[in-house]
Amino acid sequence: MAKANIMIDNDKTRVTEWSFEVGDETGQHIHEYDYVVVPMLDGELKIVNHDGETTISKLTQGNSYFREKGVNHNVLNNNDFPYRFVEIEFK
Repeated sequence: MAKANIMIDNDKTRVTEWSFEVGDETGQHIHEYDYVVVPMLDGELKIVNHDGETTISKLTQGNSYFREKGVNHNVLNNNDFPYRFVEIEFK
């Protein structure tokens, strides 16, 4: 299972560093807040939506992206090396 290191959690923002060993996943979850992901490495994540649809997300170190709350998915490390990203949630 992926490891979540909560770095900041206050009334406005939660910042979490997610660390994945090879084969790790977050487990199915629904995002309660809008969020930004900041990849710490180049790599790929496999995304499995609540309906079973699978996509591969190719990420570039430092190239952030935004998603609105309500996203329902499982995130899996699709690399043959450990992977990390920082997630910033806006409460």
